[in-house]
Amino acid sequence: MKKLLASTCLMFGLLGGASVTSAAECGTVTIASMNWQSAEVLSNLDKFILNEGYGCSAEITIGDTVPTITSMAEKGQPDIAPEAWIDLLPDVVKKGTEEGRIIKVGSPLPDGGVQGWWIPKYLADAHPDIKTIGDALKHPELFPDPEDPSKGAIYNGPQGWGGTVVTSQLYKAFDAEKAKFTLVDTGSAAGLDGSIAKAYERKEGWVGYYWAPTALLGKYEMVKLEAGVPLDAAEWKRCITVADCADPKPSAWPVDTIVTLVAKPFSEKVGPDVMDYLNKRAWSNDTVSKLMAWMTDNQASGEEGAKHFLEENADVWSKWVSPEAAEKIKSAL
Repeated sequence: MKKLLASTCLMFGLLGGASVTSAAECGTVTIASMNWQSAEVLSNLDKFILNEGYGCSAEITIGDTVPTITSMAEKGQPDIAPEAWIDLLPDVVKKGTEEGRIIKVGSPLPDGGVQGWWIPKYLADAHPDIKTIGDALKHPELFPDPEDPSKGAIYNGPQGWGGTVVTSQLYKAFDAEKAKFTLVDTGSAAGLDGSIAKAYERKEGWVGYYWAPTALLGKYEMVKLEAGVPLDAAEWKRCITVADCADPKPSAWPVDTIVTLVAKPFSEKVGPDVMDYLNKRAWSNDTVSKLMAWMTDNQASGEEGAKHFLEENADVWSKWVSPEAAEKIKSAL
């Protein structure tokens, strides 16, 4: 009996030692949670998987794009920015990468950040000929202006948004006024969302500015119109993003590059399994939009959203982690 107890104690001692070693290799981890829903749920997902699957001691720190990426590029902290929209700070990211303070590790959203003009899927299905902005502008009668049904309406975002400036400029570039369309100022994010919800509930025509991934597009299926022309990066910089530029030319919207940024010192201290997870971890815009719609409908936090995703999508996330980590995560759930 004494021998059995000794063997049992030795076995648990070895297992415990392995767990401590794993935690020691990973150590304390700081994960930046940006102030939008997809980034919030992703940071909580990383926290749960790193803690339960890889024995880390991960904590979330609240951040935002500019201060977080700048801090990582200059100071190497926090350790991870799960959803970094790096096109917003190209020079800072380039400098931090060249100086060896940060590295890019895969992309959590390989579809990229997608902005543009959208129409409801039910309308796209009913009118398969409408695939581009030009196609939509041929049919003002399908998108009636609530103030003047003889014209079509293009719904814009609130003042102060970059997408609002761009939509106003593209309205001019595509000669939408000549096509008998008015540009509707929705006044606020709630006003823009409300215009889509109202159209969907009534199965009416709608065309306007929106972006993905978002909870709204997880709830209401929308189809993005193609520009019908290629991306003109020079024109985008010269005029499309400049509110008072008088002569914008048509161009496609660029797709925003989204990566996971990791502080170089952190990448060097953790085991390869953790970095392998961060490289593999990715979901589609459609997947995260539907998750955010569930979170919005249930008033769920980022932590609750992460657990809901893990419980409902083992076939997805189990491919991101090692088999050993997968079993630990399932047990923790």
